[in-house]
Amino acid sequence: MLDFRLDDEQQMLVDAIGRFSADKVRKQFREAEETGELPADVVQAGWEIGVLPTAIPEDYGGFGEHSVVTGAVATEAFAYGDLATTLKIMSPNQVAIPVMLCGTEAQKEQYLPLFADERAPKLAAALTEPVYQFNPRKLDTTAVRDGDEYVLNGKKIFVVGAADAETILVYANEDGATQAFFVPAASISVGERDKLMGLKALDTFSIALDEVRVSADSKLGGEAGIDFGKILNHSRVALGAAAVGVANAGFEYARDYAKQRVQFGKPIAQNQSIAFMLADMASDVESARMLVWEAAWKLDKGEDATRDVTVMKHFIDRIVVDVADRAVQTLGGYGYIREYPVELWLRNARAFASFDGMTFI
Repeated sequence: MLDFRLDDEQQMLVDAIGRFSADKVRKQFREAEETGELPADVVQAGWEIGVLPTAIPEDYGGFGEHSVVTGAVATEAFAYGDLATTLKIMSPNQVAIPVMLCGTEAQKEQYLPLFADERAPKLAAALTEPVYQFNPRKLDTTAVRDGDEYVLNGKKIFVVGAADAETILVYANEDGATQAFFVPAASISVGERDKLMGLKALDTFSIALDEVRVSADSKLGGEAGIDFGKILNHSRVALGAAAVGVANAGFEYARDYAKQRVQFGKPIAQNQSIAFMLADMASDVESARMLVWEAAWKLDKGEDATRDVTVMKHFIDRIVVDVADRAVQTLGGYGYIREYPVELWLRNARAFASFDGMTFI
């Protein structure tokens, strides 16, 4: 029998992230959106909560054991505060989790201790490509073996922190299979910062690889390579958890607004159309959360969760937009004004359908 109640440690973690969101994130996320810059001290404070270091085994310098369920509840709590801040704080996961899942022993010993430091390492990852109907299992970026080296060619977008990275984990097509390669950032051409509809505070970039050569041992997982399906599942559960956080933020804001906004002598929450819409939003958020937690639980059990993750992603990509849109509707004309956060959450919600690989748990 499944039991999705949080244990004491998970509840303490959610409470700590909740305080962080209330005390730091919610006070600056609108300004960060307008200026396009996340405050470095806020990002550092989020890193110091230690979600990733506590997931790294002690053998590699960490402080605990990897739990996808714990990562999911933490990610939801972060995203309830702000999605751009969440993706920045969790950007090191894009390298750490794939290394934990599929890295060779030598790669784990080389990279994982970096994520147990007081500051996040300057590493990034690149999966998404600027193509119509992007399919992470059929990449246009290629990796061709040439003796003791691989030659990489291709273009990527949505690379968080690419301008400051020292090494970038690049996903590429090798003989029809998606593999990943550690590439020195100095050999990669970093383009202009992406101009996004939402997430304007998040520093994502396009990159280009033109005949970039890396040694064969730069391939994640060594000669055997990676189980990309497993890596993709972990990414999609993380994004699903973040989407629940965004949807829940929209729902709770709309609910509280509807209780306080008085028209014709009574709160608009008492109007049947508004009440039914809020009830549907609450139901959708809770359903999405259960789908995320069940998929995360199966990953922790070592089960094949591909079907569960696929169903979850299909449902949540739609639900997060629907809930955010209904939050805007609840506020009426105010919902379209930038002074209120619901329009930002709607723009951010639209991103989930395009953001494979943007975070991992």
